[in-house]
This record gives sequence, C-alpha cells and structure tokens, in this order.
Amino acid sequence: MTDTILIERDGFIATVVLNRPEKLNALTKPMWQRLGQAMRELSSDDTLRCIVLRGAGGKAFAPGNDIAEFETERGNFAQGKAYGAILHDALGAIADCRHPTVALIEGICVGGGLEIAALCDLRICGESSRFGVPINKLGLVMAHAEMAALVQLAGRAGALELLLEGRILGAREALERRLVHRVVADDAVATEAYATAARVAAGAPLVARWHKQFLREIESGEPLDQAQRDEGFRCYDSEDFRIGYRAFLAKQTPEFVGR
Repeated sequence: MTDTILIERDGFIATVVLNRPEKLNALTKPMWQRLGQAMRELSSDDTLRCIVLRGAGGKAFAPGNDIAEFETERGNFAQGKAYGAILHDALGAIADCRHPTVALIEGICVGGGLEIAALCDLRICGESSRFGVPINKLGLVMAHAEMAALVQLAGRAGALELLLEGRILGAREALERRLVHRVVADDAVATEAYATAARVAAGAPLVARWHKQFLREIESGEPLDQAQRDEGFRCYDSEDFRIGYRAFLAKQTPEFVGR
C-alpha cells in the first residue's frame, strides 16, 4: 500500500503530503496517527526552517475524515473518544510545531482538512479552493480541541456561522473571513506556497521559533514570568544576530546558521 503520509525534503524546507489522491486525501485513523508522528519528528529537527503541508493530486487539500470508517472506527462513544484522542494528538503536533508551517491548499479544504490548515501559520490557496465545516449534515460535532483554531481565525460569530449553516465558502470569501492569507491562480498555488516557504527559510530560524513561542505564551493568557520576559532578549547572544546585523551593514545577504 502506498504510504498515506509522505515526507519530502528540499534543503531547509520539508513537505508533508496527505497522500490519498484517489479519495481526495480523505483522512483515515492511520493517517492521523502518522501525521502526528511526522510533525513531531520534523519539529525536533533543528536543520529545518519551514514545513509545507499539502494534499496529493492537485484536486484537494483534504475533505476531512473518511466517512467510510465511521461504521467500524467511530460507531459509538468509546470509539469516537479513542479516535478523537488520535486526531487531537495530530492537531496538537501541528499547533506545537517549532518551525513555521505553510498550508498549500489546492481544491477542497473542509472538515478535518480545514482543521489542519487552520493550525498552519500561513495558508495559501487557489481561486477554486473551497472551505467549510459541513459536519452538521453528519450529526457530528467539532470538539473543543478542533474548534479552537477555527474560532481564532474566524472569530466566535464566524465559527458559529460555519458550524450552524454548514455552508461551503469560495476562496475570496475565505480570504475576507481571514481563513486564508493569500489567494492566487490555481496553477500558481504551489509556486507561491514554496516561494513563501523560501522567504521564511531565508530568515533567522531561531527568530522564527522564538516568535512562535512568544505568541503561544501570549495566547495562553497566563502572566509572563521573568524568565519568559528575559527570553525576549536572548537573541542578542546568538550567532545569527551577529550574522544578521553585520550582513545588513555590509549590504550582503545573511546566511544564518541557527545558533
């Protein structure tokens, strides 16, 4: 069987591929398990600077979970809770990833697919991409852990509208609602997403990781302790800081080393 989660590497950039194009990359329980494992493995790799997440085949990012599994894998409370633990672990691994993440969205991005994309730091889609959470038509809820990222992007009112109506949005409306950062021509999505990843990777990797860490701390709502506040100045002791400002003064392109 073809691996349903692929990891590709090109220099400082890794790509995680939802690889089930014959089913528009609908996610199965093994895929969620492997996705969580893959994201944790990549997060711990200090040689990486950016991760792109995409669906295989060019027709869909992902339409959510494979409904054919529901009868055998999510047919009752106990099964649903066990499945949810795996799904939430994968989403948590994306949310907690130390490296910047870019969602390369071609075609359909709904349900669980939107949950994955919503947790990426940057989201770039094509003109024909479609977004939504039509799970009310399945008698299915979006649990707390899955809903948080959607609320953060669309706000309480926007998230409720998507959940209560189950309506599918076009790319331009998704942009207006801040579900995505950028809409480009369908045949330019990959080019733009990888150009974005390259721009991210050209920056100081320690700085990107610090910024993600600081945002998580701010969003927690907990008061910052002195050690956390001091972390905002640790960059001055880094080799990348010296490389950066010296390159700026010399009018050169910095070549950061991640130290």
